[in-house]
Amino acid sequence: MRIAITGSTGLIGTALQRSLRADGHEVVRLVRHAPRAAGEVAWDPERQTVDAAGLAGCDSVVHLAGAGVGDHRWTPAYKKQIRDSRVLGTAALAEALASLDTPPRSFVCGSAIGYYGETGARRVDEDAPPGDDFLARVCVDWETAAEPAVEAGIRTPFARTGLVVAREGGAWGRLFPLFKAGLGGRLGNGGQYWSFISLHDHVRALRRLIDDETLSGPVNLTAPEPVTNREATAAMGKVLRRPTLFTVPAPALRLALGEFGDNILQSQRVIPTRLQEAGFTFAHPTITSAITSTLEPN
Repeated sequence: MRIAITGSTGLIGTALQRSLRADGHEVVRLVRHAPRAAGEVAWDPERQTVDAAGLAGCDSVVHLAGAGVGDHRWTPAYKKQIRDSRVLGTAALAEALASLDTPPRSFVCGSAIGYYGETGARRVDEDAPPGDDFLARVCVDWETAAEPAVEAGIRTPFARTGLVVAREGGAWGRLFPLFKAGLGGRLGNGGQYWSFISLHDHVRALRRLIDDETLSGPVNLTAPEPVTNREATAAMGKVLRRPTLFTVPAPALRLALGEFGDNILQSQRVIPTRLQEAGFTFAHPTITSAITSTLEPN
């Protein structure tokens, strides 16, 4: 198959490329500069321009691009960048794909479990309504922006991603050096639920969304048993064989990170009902196995 990817240099995009190419698929990378190599297609999400001709013949487009939620303090300007990088880019891609004489069979559009907002200890799946905080509103607009592709008859699953357990990057990647140094510990009271997924399972799930004609609309990419931050902390300490004595109080997180600190303390207990109903089997269903998988060679 010929598969195009945005965000191909990020944590998930890099792993997805590697997996697809290992199985002999052709990968097309959407890049924000003039193409310099075969297999590159130009696009500019902020200006909403896409070289649609370069996407002709693609069987699927996987859209993973977006400004990092935790990369900077949430100033008004950066919150706008978080939203625009997702919403404008998705709209541009959806319109470009809809304009093709022969559109791809699937448009796998990134999203996030931030859609649900604060859920406390309540288990939620894809049927739950959206929350009403900043990230929830971003996710709603993000998914809505894909409507031109949906209206064109392109199967469009929304990959509502949880916390990806990986050493190479992402939010979890920042935890590993702290825990290895013996500086890890719970955040706030540790009672907030973290809905996680191993990088390995995330890539497998994305590939399932590319191929499975029965999957469209929202699909939660999370392991089946979310854990509390306290349980995740204990598992990190056990796997890495390090103490987990430190605690970061909630006021300190808010002081250091501003509004994003509240997001870290948010509880989201999200269940992957649609993946499970489709028969997807997780290689790393528990937090311990997900963390252990990061220590294995790629």
